[in-house]
Amino acid sequence: MRRAVSPVRRVLAGSLAGALVALAGCTTGGGEAQDDAQANTGTGFPVTIGTAFGDVTIEQAPQRVVALGWSDAEVALALGVEPVGVADWLDVGGDGLGPWVEQDYTNSPAQLGTLEVNMEKVAELGPDLILDTRASGDQARYDRLSELGVPVVSIPEGGENYFTDWEQQLDLIGKALGKQDQAVQLRDDLEAKFDQAVADHPEFEGATTVIAARSSEAWGAYVSGSNRITFMERLGFTNSPQVQELVDQSATGFSVPISDERFDLLDADLTIATPVGVEPSTISDDPLYQSIPSVREGRSVLFTDKSISRSFASASVLGTSYALDVTVPLFADALAS
Repeated sequence: MRRAVSPVRRVLAGSLAGALVALAGCTTGGGEAQDDAQANTGTGFPVTIGTAFGDVTIEQAPQRVVALGWSDAEVALALGVEPVGVADWLDVGGDGLGPWVEQDYTNSPAQLGTLEVNMEKVAELGPDLILDTRASGDQARYDRLSELGVPVVSIPEGGENYFTDWEQQLDLIGKALGKQDQAVQLRDDLEAKFDQAVADHPEFEGATTVIAARSSEAWGAYVSGSNRITFMERLGFTNSPQVQELVDQSATGFSVPISDERFDLLDADLTIATPVGVEPSTISDDPLYQSIPSVREGRSVLFTDKSISRSFASASVLGTSYALDVTVPLFADALAS
């Protein structure tokens, strides 16, 4: 059974720093029964994949995959391969699968941790491939995983921590599993879905948007380069220029802090608000939020349904597809106000 919990967050600026971290539990799973249930017969091996830590060569189709990166497990599942160990970044619980994932496990995978990986458990699983395509990109993390002597597919060449987009993730995992054809089909299907949404909603083109996040400590706003804003830009929206002006070009991060004195920055043609470890009422009951012109005028969307905010945060091919289905009508209705 899958349980809905609040999405994991990682905001790298001001008082929201570190808020995008979720802790995953530890359960056991995998073993010979899972090997029998899943025989990866991928093609194209050996294959060499470029990563931020150099080329990685996978000699043959992996049979025991450990998926540690953000959303790596669900992408592997979508391609027909069941990981024996996973990381539940979104703190979904159970097997770590959100409602946007139609596939399921034959046997529950071991939960291995997110920021802090249980290396002993990883070793006990005897993996022949480790996926870490959307992760910190930290050299120490990569070195620890590499000590197991199996291929580690980390963030892409030229990538930054946690900034791997859904296309890059799908490409890396598709190649690593020998499922390139299936990966291309998933990519084409999602691109077609985006194209249809754009065609159906010309009013999105050029409209400004702000995606505000409220944690237990402070407010922030996402910036260009983050997967949430990339989603909106693909639909034709423009991230608020006023928010973008706050970005320190010498630093990296998903968001910028918003002080109580600068709530005017959260006004746009469309304002989106998402709870970060707090109840939606923390946002809706906030007088400062209520004072934003776009909120007063009905041109706002508050993610009260956790499945929506989680899929939006997943930034995977499956989560993004689901997010398109559920958010586009909300955005259109708000803009029509």
